[in-house]
Order: sequence, then C-alpha cells, then structure tokens
Amino acid sequence: MSDLEAIAEDVVDAAFHLHRDLGPGLLESVYEMILAAELERRGHRIDRQKPVDIDYRGLSFNAAFRIDLLVDNILLIEIKSVEKLHAAHAKQLLTYLKLTGQPLGLLVNFGGATLKEGLRRIVNNYTPSASSRLRVNQKGE
Repeated sequence: MSDLEAIAEDVVDAAFHLHRDLGPGLLESVYEMILAAELERRGHRIDRQKPVDIDYRGLSFNAAFRIDLLVDNILLIEIKSVEKLHAAHAKQLLTYLKLTGQPLGLLVNFGGATLKEGLRRIVNNYTPSASSRLRVNQKGE
C-alpha cells in the first residue's frame, strides 16, 4: 500500500479498534507495540522507535530523537497515553515532520475516553484531503 491517505486511514481504523477493545489507561509502549503488530498484520512496513539524526550548523547528533512508529517509510505516528492532548504534543510531531521531510503525521492519544478526542493529523508541506477539523497547522492559524 503506497497511497498516503489510504495508509493514514488504515492507521486510524486500527487505532480506533485498539482503543475500543482495550480502552484507555495502558502505557504508551503497550499501545505502540500492539498498533505496530496490527499494522504489520495489515501488510504495512513498520519501524518502531526509529532513531533520527540531526545535523545543525556543522554539528551532528546521532539518534537525537525517535519516531514512535514510521509506517511504510512515509507516515509518522506519535503515540500518547495522557488524559488530554496539549499544543506541545502537536508541535513536537510537526517538528519531527520538518526534520525528516515527511508530509504527514498522526498524533494518537489512547488516554482519553474516546479516540476521536485524541486524534490529530499534522501536515508538513502537504495538501491533505482530510476534514479541516482534523488538521492542526493550517494556514491562517
């Protein structure tokens, strides 16, 4: 599967079922492990805790940060298990997108009562086809 929107749709579906079946309250690492396995079962290539190097003004930093899940080498997933998402969580994922040059990321919080309140699409130089209510960094915001 190579279509970015189809990949994102598959991730959202898998995350929805995971949240519905297990509910909130587990550690992020548990949701990450199970979501990764489910996405692999659906035929996606998954990298967990993928280290990313940063070069800044001639300085190199190995494994400066880690991507929770990288799906099919194109979609970043940042997993949280907190009561409520904060603006800093979206900013974190947007920075990851910018540093990796990837177009789209999903911020998935399994800690809320429903997944709907904990799901955000973050875009980086990408014209998404998702509903505007799911986008965080739109022009004019």
